[in-house]
Amino acid sequence: MPVFEYSGLTEAGKNVRGLKDAESAKMLRALLRKDGVYLTESRAAEAGSEATGATSGTGLSREVDLSKIFGVRISTQELAIATRQLATLIGAGIPLVESLTALVEQVEHRQLKRILGAVKQKVNEGGSLADALAEHPKAFSTLYINMIRAGESSGALDVVLTRLADFTESSAALRSKIIGALVYPAIMVLVGLCIVTILFAVVIPKVTKIFDDMNVTLPWTTRSLIAISDFVRDDWYVVLVGVPLMLYGINRFLNSKRGSAWFDRTQLKIPVVGDLVRMIAIGRFAKTLATLLSSGVPLLTALDIVKNIVKNQTLSKVIEDARDAIREGESIAAPLKRSGQFPPLVFHMIAIGERSGQLEEMLTNVARAYDQQVDVRIAAFTSLLEPLMIVLMGGGVAFIVFSILMPIMQLNTFVPQ
Repeated sequence: MPVFEYSGLTEAGKNVRGLKDAESAKMLRALLRKDGVYLTESRAAEAGSEATGATSGTGLSREVDLSKIFGVRISTQELAIATRQLATLIGAGIPLVESLTALVEQVEHRQLKRILGAVKQKVNEGGSLADALAEHPKAFSTLYINMIRAGESSGALDVVLTRLADFTESSAALRSKIIGALVYPAIMVLVGLCIVTILFAVVIPKVTKIFDDMNVTLPWTTRSLIAISDFVRDDWYVVLVGVPLMLYGINRFLNSKRGSAWFDRTQLKIPVVGDLVRMIAIGRFAKTLATLLSSGVPLLTALDIVKNIVKNQTLSKVIEDARDAIREGESIAAPLKRSGQFPPLVFHMIAIGERSGQLEEMLTNVARAYDQQVDVRIAAFTSLLEPLMIVLMGGGVAFIVFSILMPIMQLNTFVPQ
């Protein structure tokens, strides 16, 4: 049954909007009339086009859909909540279509509500849930769709949805931790740049004017300070144009095949940061593979999915080699060990899991261990950033003060030229 987005007026003259199932625009009008709502505008939720039966050229038909212009993003947290709610509904024995209907009414995010309305319509027409979700690749990842497909084929959709909700929530939590760890230093850098810019553009030129009439050789620190100040004051437009161009060039390079491969290799070699990136990738690899295997996804298909989830080409190549090795009858652990990219703990536990037939449990243990290590590393990294930022900013202030005071303190010792 189609899903319509409508606007109308109540008997009290209040404007109302919402989504409602109806076989046609005429039926929608009749259903709303029973609820005491007089229809003014309607359109199909899936296509976003005005449905037959719209009575005016204003309102919904004239609205600008900002989600199409700016690409409103569905956050991982919102998707996790919706997945958890759907798992609860299906686990309670409610049929899939009715569960989707309740979910559409429950979700508040406008874009997600519209997508779920389209998914529900597709399922109601006889399509599978996985096929309906696959029509919206920007909202649902390959991992998400394949797990749903496995759940439908095995008859354990509620169990798979629960696992998927757990996985999505843990991914959202990790993302929040990383962003939270970077917020403070980002604010410190921004504030520090603003303060230093004001100092170099306004304060330092006035202070250094006392050196203009001195026929003396200034220390190199003072000359450097004056040169930087003159550049910031007189040639600021070079920074205004050059920095965006430089960032654009870097972004183009990193998005190229060669640049992204170089960046993925390099970041794994950076002290502290490289270890953290590797731990996050290995934890994601283990958790995703365990979730897929426990949901009934075949191993080779699961490795194909996991290869894209890792988001590091160096590690993705190792997983791809492992997949090819399995096709030739080899184990997973052997190519992981040969690569030198996975720690001994990982491939030893995977090897034990393969021999004992408990691969999913071992992968879950690896994921849990690395999640804990990531939490510890992020906490340590965050605690180190604060004193590091203070030292750097203090060093910058000390350089400015030293460059200004040294010539003043040595006025009596300067030799005229």
